[in-house]
Amino acid sequence: MRQIVLDTETTGLDPLTGDRVIEVAAVELFNLLPTGEVFHSLIDPERDIPAEASRIHGFTNGDVAGKPKFPDIAEALLAFLGDSDIIAHNAPFDFGFLDAELFRCDRPILNRRRMIDSLAMAKTRFPGMPNNLDALCRRLGVDNSMRGNHNAILDCQLLAQVYLELMGGKQPGLELAAKAAPRLVTLDLEKVERAALLIAPPAEALAAHDAFVKAKINDAIWLKPPFASDEVN
Repeated sequence: MRQIVLDTETTGLDPLTGDRVIEVAAVELFNLLPTGEVFHSLIDPERDIPAEASRIHGFTNGDVAGKPKFPDIAEALLAFLGDSDIIAHNAPFDFGFLDAELFRCDRPILNRRRMIDSLAMAKTRFPGMPNNLDALCRRLGVDNSMRGNHNAILDCQLLAQVYLELMGGKQPGLELAAKAAPRLVTLDLEKVERAALLIAPPAEALAAHDAFVKAKINDAIWLKPPFASDEVN
C-alpha cells in the first residue's frame, strides 16, 4: 500500500486572493512506513512573501529568489504523487493551494478522493483537544524537538509518524520490514491448487468443552444442533 504524506508552505492563507506556494514536500510511505523516498522543492512564488507569513515558516524573499517556479516542478511532483492516496494535516488547505497552482499551469488538479486529512482523523480521536501537529507529537510520543519553523519536509516526516500512531501504532516487526525494499508478489491463481483443510479437535478436548459448557453456561447454543457433539445428542 503506497501513500504520500504531503505538506506545503505558502505566502498566506487563501490562493483565491493571490497567495502562492513557496515550498512543497512529500514523503513516500509503504504499508504506513517511510521508504526514504522524498520530493522537496522551494518555489519562487512570483510575488513578495508577507512578514506575517515569514514569521510562521521562516522563509523570506531571499530564500526563494532564483528557485524554480511552480510550472518547472509540476511534472516531477505529479509523477512522485502518482495515483497514491495523499495524507496531509488540514488537507483541504494543501489541496486547495496545489489545485490553484496546477490549474494556473494547465495541469490536472488532484482528485479529492485521494485526500486523507490527518487533522480530521485527530479531531475524531481527540475531540475538544488541541490537534495541531505539535500537540499531536506530544500526545502520541513523537519527538518534535528539532521543529522550529514550519519546514515542510520536517513536517512531513513528523506527520508520517503521527499518522502511523493514529492508524493504531507500531506493530512488532515493522521496523525490520521498513528496511526491506518493497516488492510486489503476484500469483497465477489458475495454477494454485485449492483443498479444504479440516481441523478436528481430539475427543478429550470435545469432552472437556462439553463439560465446561454444561457447568458454566445456561441454554448454551453449543449444546444444540448443529454444534452439539454426538456424545451430547
